[in-house]
Amino acid sequence: MKVLVVGSGGREHALAWKIAKSPRVKKLFCAPGNAGTMSIAENIAISDSDIQSLADFAAREPIDLTVVGPELPLTLGIVDEFEKKGLRIFGPTKKAAELEGSKIFAKQFMERHKIPTARFKIAESPEKAQSILKSGEFSVPVVIKADGLAAGKGVIICPSLEEAEKTIQSIMVAKQFGDAGNRVLIEECLQGKEVSFIVISDGARVLPLVTTMDYKAIYNGDRGPNTGGMGAISPSPFLTKKMFAEVVNTIVLPTITRMREEGRKYKGALYVGLMLTEDGPKVLEYNGRFGDPETQPQMLRLESDLVEILLSAIEEDVLVHEVQWSSKASACVILASGGYPGSYEKGKVIKGLEQALENPDITIFHAGTRFENGQFLTNGGRVLGVCSSERKLAEAMENIYHAVSGIFFEGMQYRRDIGTKREEEE
Repeated sequence: MKVLVVGSGGREHALAWKIAKSPRVKKLFCAPGNAGTMSIAENIAISDSDIQSLADFAAREPIDLTVVGPELPLTLGIVDEFEKKGLRIFGPTKKAAELEGSKIFAKQFMERHKIPTARFKIAESPEKAQSILKSGEFSVPVVIKADGLAAGKGVIICPSLEEAEKTIQSIMVAKQFGDAGNRVLIEECLQGKEVSFIVISDGARVLPLVTTMDYKAIYNGDRGPNTGGMGAISPSPFLTKKMFAEVVNTIVLPTITRMREEGRKYKGALYVGLMLTEDGPKVLEYNGRFGDPETQPQMLRLESDLVEILLSAIEEDVLVHEVQWSSKASACVILASGGYPGSYEKGKVIKGLEQALENPDITIFHAGTRFENGQFLTNGGRVLGVCSSERKLAEAMENIYHAVSGIFFEGMQYRRDIGTKREEEE
């Protein structure tokens, strides 16, 4: 069969890498792909947001299965467009993807259905937001969230009222995140351990993936602004079997069931960002797709055929196959451009990749890269994901950081404490 992966990041490279291993796949395409996917697939120069051109390509080729990585094409309705043409595609429809496309919709959905989450207020103007802040209803630190898509950067934890007021100005007046900041959520700041809980749903049933924990802040010790993710480990060190079952039964299944009842049948990957609080797990956010970078360590641990799993979800029987996972721990460290998550330069030469890959225990997924004149160049904020899987997490981290030490591009930054939280807990 012919498969198309839509997107250009590390998540898409990891999905393509796993899909390419399926005996069912004869030809693999990535649109637009990156310098890493070109070694396992044919890159197609179509933007992931150009839904019509993607649908036309899939019909012309013809493509047997399309897998959508990023959130933007999902919220624009790529699944609806493909299904109109009778094309098989994995991901939620536009109506279902609103769980990620609008944080306000998601919070109101959770409130309607008593799904545990943080207290919140909605502000549709800077004046209303400032009024909420000054009312004293929320103590600091307080969380400010842009309503729409902001590439994983639209959630800001403000340690003081003054910082919160500046954030409102930045989001709603200066339009730091464009139209995504036309409305904002003001939320209580939940305390506890953060977990990424990702499932594949066929619209009624769910197949949970192995647990992960990501590291969102740019600097060591979870300091600095949030990013799209600077690393991830699997399994999560904080989620017990009992809590795992609680999350499925009190959060994930009610979400899938209520979405179906509201006429928003949810088929695809559902990412539930959780905070494990003293009062139990609570939802921080929903994402309508696989995690990034969480997918990278997850794909290292997946022993079953990913294509079979995705097809079973599309065909509405996601539990038909017994899925096998490695018992090893896996991890990913992101190498990012200087200045990220703010402004950064592209086109920096990447050195040391071939040497790093001489270690068979290292896998490198490309995110923001391109290949030009025989060289790998930076082409985004998050550039590479350096990954490993070992019996113990500490061994995987040792592999990764040894490989990272031999990779260089101008301005390269990365966190040096990925994986350390597990040791602290133990």
